[in-house]
Amino acid sequence: MFVIIIKMPKHSGYSAQPGTEPKPRKEVASKAKALSDEQKADLKKHMEKLKEGGMSADDLKSHRMKMMVRMRKGMSVKEAHKDIGGK
Repeated sequence: MFVIIIKMPKHSGYSAQPGTEPKPRKEVASKAKALSDEQKADLKKHMEKLKEGGMSADDLKSHRMKMMVRMRKGMSVKEAHKDIGGK
């Protein structure tokens, strides 16, 4: 009795037909824009105020990232802070 072992090639994660190339990904345009110098200054002032208030370093970093995301969308510091749920 004979046992035949056939090794199959590993799949690369997509189910394309052999000999065909996968479709290239479409470039997604970013809707976010960089913060202006005025926005950066306003955010820095806001973060200093929170730091003096006793917010921890981890919370400051998290809050800053959340603020930046919202400000890139066009919100002011006050609107972004209110949207996050700050006082």
